[in-house]
Amino acid sequence: MIIAHFVISAFLVLFSPLVQEDQTLNNISAAMKAGSSKELIKYCNDNLEIKIDGKSTNYSKSQAEVVIKDFFMKNPPKNFRYIHHGSSPEGLKYTIGTYTVSNGSYRVVMLIKKVGPNFRIDTINFSRE
Repeated sequence: MIIAHFVISAFLVLFSPLVQEDQTLNNISAAMKAGSSKELIKYCNDNLEIKIDGKSTNYSKSQAEVVIKDFFMKNPPKNFRYIHHGSSPEGLKYTIGTYTVSNGSYRVVMLIKKVGPNFRIDTINFSRE
């Protein structure tokens, strides 16, 4: 019985970060589909880089929410889906997705860092396709 508890505990410790990462990616996807800057900003780092069609600027979290809200208002979502995600050798996570709007789509690349126990968007890049 003790061995079973040990195995279950070890399993939970080893796979808990993977479950948390998946949940974060699902929540980010839902925020993108809803065009909700309020929800998306919950998963952003305190300072982040936003790049829209080649113009890149670093923002505080509160400034970033305004910029993202403006982007969503000008480009209401029809859909968002991940195309690919992975990790760099240094442990930086990345996602590539397609943000579909009424008159086209944007390629969305996000770099996601582990900050304490949480995963946070550090960079988000919207490029018109």
